[in-house]
Order: sequence, then structure tokens, then C-alpha cells
Amino acid sequence: MNKEKIWLSSPHMGGNELKYIHEAFEQNWIAPLGPNVNGFEQDLKDYLFSDSPSFGKEDKHSGTPSFRRGQGEVKTEAGEVAVLSSGTAALHLALILAGVERGDEVLCQSLTFAASANPIVYLGATPVFVDSEEDTLNISPFYLEEAIKDRIQKGKKPKAIIAVHLYGMPYKVEEVQEIASRYDVTVIEDSAEALGSSYKGQKCGTFGDFAILSFNGNKIITTSGGGALITRSIGLKEKAVFLATQARDQAPHYQHSEIGYNYRLSNIAAGIGRGQMQVLDTHVAKRREMNMFYRELFGRVKEVKVLNEPENTYFCNHWLTVIKAEDNRAFDTDALRMHLEKENIESRPLWKPMHMQPVFKDAPFYGNGVAEKAFENGLCLPSGSNLGEEEKNRISTAIKNFLQ
Repeated sequence: MNKEKIWLSSPHMGGNELKYIHEAFEQNWIAPLGPNVNGFEQDLKDYLFSDSPSFGKEDKHSGTPSFRRGQGEVKTEAGEVAVLSSGTAALHLALILAGVERGDEVLCQSLTFAASANPIVYLGATPVFVDSEEDTLNISPFYLEEAIKDRIQKGKKPKAIIAVHLYGMPYKVEEVQEIASRYDVTVIEDSAEALGSSYKGQKCGTFGDFAILSFNGNKIITTSGGGALITRSIGLKEKAVFLATQARDQAPHYQHSEIGYNYRLSNIAAGIGRGQMQVLDTHVAKRREMNMFYRELFGRVKEVKVLNEPENTYFCNHWLTVIKAEDNRAFDTDALRMHLEKENIESRPLWKPMHMQPVFKDAPFYGNGVAEKAFENGLCLPSGSNLGEEEKNRISTAIKNFLQ
């Protein structure tokens, strides 16, 4: 008898999503605007910013934020949220709003999904990849500064930094913000995997000049496909929405003075998001339980480390639980992956670093191999918030059999 598949991270509905979908049908809001779009944006704004002290203040003269990054100033008073068709769309718009143009360079964390880097190329800019540090597997502050200094020396100051909270683990916020402030480079915070994570009590998605979220089917909450852009002013949000709705000018006819995109989220998908927001904290708690489950399971396996918060100032949603072997000759993570596959249990290697991808083989890279080693010796394990005791028992039995 075939065993039912245990997925790495599958959608998990809360039950109230249909209420908002039915309302959209009853009111005939089958469009990329409507009450659910507005409500979902407000839900996200309330969740992200309700407890966040002041960081960036809007410049009254320019209508754009005037940031004061520095010691004790990684906080924000408020922000604006625009829900979009994907996290990739949000990154694309963030780069446009940051002023990235053809020929510019953008620094990007190498250990990440391709969607973090692809929008740079959409704009004709060049990605410059930066290695990870060991504690969080996120962008290395040391190599980030090395890259900035070297690009400036070469006459090409980077326009922006894309820093990722990988697998929900916050990056080294203060170090990255301090470097960005010192060299006056825009930070785009990729929180696609980090909704519900926080650093020093402040939610991920509220640190950068811009931030993005993803609601893909495998994320903490889903709208089946979707994302969000977080900006620091209503003016920037309005500009993003304008670009996301084909950049239509104010006129009785269809007139366009700029190139636009079809990036807005539908009212139906936003309704799913509204229902999902009601179970977000529960989903985070369940994923953190899965991380603890693996920490206990591998507790006596000295060759394996389960990725966890380096300090108590970090709070990770553990979207995916990651294990790393110090040396694959001592513990073969790919052999474990294949063993689990035979038991119909999905696991995956970590993201293949961008500087190792064929499409980016000519892009500059700064680092010393941390990302490469994580890719070679790491594995993502089933982490869904909908995994019950039966699934845990199957995973536990399979891993124990492998260890023996």
C-alpha cells in the first residue's frame, strides 16, 4: 500500500477563507481591486507595524522617507502595503522605485531563490552576489562591505542591496543597516519567507527602505499566488499601484506616459489572504514546533546542526527547518534526501547559490564559500504547519532508520 506523500511545505487553510471569497462573488468584485484588496493591505499593515517604534520619518517636502539608519534606529513609525501578483513583482517594483536603471549594479545575497535576483536583470542592471555568514546563512556584512568598497573603487557604486531573511531567519539587521547607511545604499528587504519572524521584537518586513512578502502556495500563509510591497510613504505606495495597474494616466481615455505592469492582486486571492491572516500566528507556532521536533531528533547527532536562532534577539518563523552537516563525508545529507524520498517524504537541498547558477556565471561574487558549503551539506526538511502526529511519526521513523 502506497503511503501518502508528506510535502516539504504545503498550503494550510484556516477555514474562514471561503467567507471572503463568497463575499467577493456576491458583490461581484472579481477584479484586481475591491474590499478584500483594501482589507488585506490593512491587515498586513496592522500586523507589521502596530507595535513598531519610530525608524523612518517621511520628508514633508519631498513626500518620500528620510531615513536615519544608525545605532538604535532600526525602527519605523509606519509603512504602507500594496498587495501584488507575486513577491517577484514586488521586488521588480521596489527596484524601480529605488531608481535602478539599465547599467546599474545591485548587490544581492547569493544563497537565495532565483526570484531575488531575476528582477535586477529585468531592468538591465547587473547583480553582484555576496556570500553568507555562518550564524544565519544570510548576507555576510563583511563581504557586503568588501563588495561595496570594491565596486566604488571600480567606479560603479551599487544602487541597492537585496538582503534576504533566508528560510525565515532574520539577517544581521543592524550590521547591514549600518553599512547601507554609511555608504548611502538603498536596502530592499526580501521577506518572502519571513512573515511572522522578527528581530528585537520588530517584524521582518519593516527594516529596509522597501520590503517584499510572498504568498506563494508553499509560504507561511498563501493566496495561492501573490505578494506584497512595503513602502515608507503613501506616495511610494501610490506610485507602485500606478505601475502595477499598467501605469494608466488620469484621463477619460486610455493614456500611458510610462511603461506599466499587470501586477495587482485580485480581490478573490486577497480574500484568501484575509482568511489566512487569522491563522498566521498559529501557523508560525506550528512551524516552530516542527523545528523543535527536528532539534530533538538530531540532538545526539554531533555531525548535524539544525539551523536555529543565534541569539534570543532573533525570532524565526522556521518556514523551513534546515539541517547542515559539517562534512558530507561524515553525514551525507543527499543520502538522507534519497532515503526520505523512498518513504514518500519530500525534502530538498538548500537553494543553489546564485553565483553558481549557469545564468549568472559571469556575475561578480564576493565571498569565501559559506554559501557553497551550505548548498553542498544542507537539507530542508518537511516543515508544514499542517503536519500532525502521524506525519511526525513517519518522519521520525524514517530518519531514525537512516541514522541506524
